[in-house]
Amino acid sequence: MGAPRGSGAVPRFWQGQTPKTTLDPALAGDLCAMFSEIEGVGGPGEDPSRGYTRSAWTAQDLALRDWFARRAGSLGLRVGTDSAGNQWAWWDSPHGPRTAVTCGSHLDSVPSGGAFDGPLGVISSLAAVASLQRRGLTPSCPLAIVNFSDEEGARFGIACVGSRVLTGVLDAERALGLVDAEGREAREILREAGQDLSAYGADPELLASIATHIELHVEQGRALADKGAPVGVATHIWPHGRWRIDIGGEANHAGTTPMGDRDDALVAAAALILRVREIALARGARLTVGRLGIEPGATNVIPSRVRLWVDARAGDSATLDAALADLAEWSPLNESLTPATSFDEDVRERLCAASTRVLGAATAEGTAAGHDSGILQDAGVPCGMIFVRNATGFSHTPREYATLADCTAGAAVLVETLEERTRAR
Repeated sequence: MGAPRGSGAVPRFWQGQTPKTTLDPALAGDLCAMFSEIEGVGGPGEDPSRGYTRSAWTAQDLALRDWFARRAGSLGLRVGTDSAGNQWAWWDSPHGPRTAVTCGSHLDSVPSGGAFDGPLGVISSLAAVASLQRRGLTPSCPLAIVNFSDEEGARFGIACVGSRVLTGVLDAERALGLVDAEGREAREILREAGQDLSAYGADPELLASIATHIELHVEQGRALADKGAPVGVATHIWPHGRWRIDIGGEANHAGTTPMGDRDDALVAAAALILRVREIALARGARLTVGRLGIEPGATNVIPSRVRLWVDARAGDSATLDAALADLAEWSPLNESLTPATSFDEDVRERLCAASTRVLGAATAEGTAAGHDSGILQDAGVPCGMIFVRNATGFSHTPREYATLADCTAGAAVLVETLEERTRAR
């Protein structure tokens, strides 16, 4: 078995970089080939500043899901979808509880996002399996690659929907009742995409079969760049969540209503947004208002209601709780909350050992970004993460960037870890 060899195509963002100059030219060639294959899906066209828009369950996301199934099938993997809509590609072997080794990430994106957030983890996992097959590995346990659905939460407002539903953290009925910006319910959208809603929900049996899950991801900051390290191993994830605040006012005519007689919900929301920033600075937290819903939404009508969402994160739970307490008078409604997550110590040590064998050193760091692997870890699945250096330090923007050499180094650490975990004994 083995993946079809690439045509030598190099995606636009790696033009001028060649696989021959990397740690593993064959592995780098696979990365180039696969990124080239998906480059045009929801992509920037002739304007790189537009980034990639691949929201969950849109035509772009469905095209990527089809691509994943084809690519995994070319490796001889058995492809299927779990009860939460996540795709799995299995390299099977005799198994039982806590025997499977899994890896992967997601393919959806935020609006106008970067090329690497999510796809790098999925593509690296596919390339890693191809590399293991070239080495003639016969795994002693099941090995699977996952493409988690709706990780970014850009469409329905809740991040990591696929992993949250899979683990039962997010109730199936609540997930199906989520509504996008066009007023369409997730239930309708998933049904149109072919998802079996009769069985939609958690899958404890699948979770119980996983002995180790590893997620490779581009770093969403510049810690590795500052340390001069191409690859890092995650230690923990900050506690984080999303809260919704509704602010009421009174609609009236924009021309005939004197300024002093107005009850403008958006003016009140603007004051709150400034207060959110003040609280974050005072508490040492990270609070962001990145989404607003304004009613009735007409240029010549004074806003009667504003719904805004606060993304809240902090280095520890006490700091996060204190920041949220400062917002209590606005009655924020929690829509998702992920506690501080420490990754499995054994998995972390294996990743550090693999990094040392491949690169001569290991760099460990925490992250303020949420990930599906954090959801699985909190559900009792032993997890670990590999970070690839982000040369710009920017994330959730077209400026996000990782070199071919660094991406190959990260994928090589993944290959080493998977081989060590699945080698026949």
